[in-house]
Order: sequence, then structure tokens, then C-alpha cells
Amino acid sequence: MGLFGKLFGSEEKEPKEEKQALPWQELTSIGQLDQIEEASKTKTQAIFKHSTRCGISSMVIRNFESSFDLEGDQVDLYYLDLLNYRDVSAEIAARFQVFHESPQFIVVRNGETVHHSSHSMITPQVLHQLI
Repeated sequence: MGLFGKLFGSEEKEPKEEKQALPWQELTSIGQLDQIEEASKTKTQAIFKHSTRCGISSMVIRNFESSFDLEGDQVDLYYLDLLNYRDVSAEIAARFQVFHESPQFIVVRNGETVHHSSHSMITPQVLHQLI
């Protein structure tokens, strides 16, 4: 690459490796919580409660997705738009005995909460310790 290419950029760019979208399952009903409890007996379940109008929540989910490195068969990921499904959010807090926060990440094993975090403490690395 010549001097001008270095200064102004080149037409030739190295292709960036595209990261696969995470296999989020949309959480929209209280009935799904029964399924999550049951599935947690054999596979780790994780719920991300997201406020779609909150910039911090958007930043946290982007950071989570960009650093997620587990295989799809290791954990089921659920995404809750808590502004549209407040009743589901309230039931999660009651059923899994966690104080409501947003954004919030809850990990369920054997029908019980084994981890919950909020804001900058939400990282996929905690899953490595729980799987």
C-alpha cells in the first residue's frame, strides 16, 4: 500500500469476521417461565431483561453479545422486552426471588436462580462458571 493509501485508506480492506447473532428466544408469556424452570433441570437457562428505551440497557446487551463465546447447546438465552411484558417481568422477580432491575441478567439452574446481575456486571463470562 502506498503513502496515500495509508493516509486516506485503501479500497482493499481485510474482511471482518462476522459474528453470528445469538440465539435469543423471545420471552413473552408467564407460561414460558414454567418451561424455563423445567428445562433448567437439564440445561442452564439465562434471561436478559432489557428496557428498549434505555441507552445503558442497549449498550449492555451489545457488549454482552459481542463477548458471548459459548456454544448454543450449553445455554438457552431468553430476551425479555420488559416495557412490553411488564407482567412477565414482575413474575420473574417473584418466581426467581430477585429484585427487579433493568437491565438485568438472571441465570436459572434446577429451577432456582444461581446468579443475577445488573448493568455493567452483566457479562457472559459468569456463564463459564455455571455450565
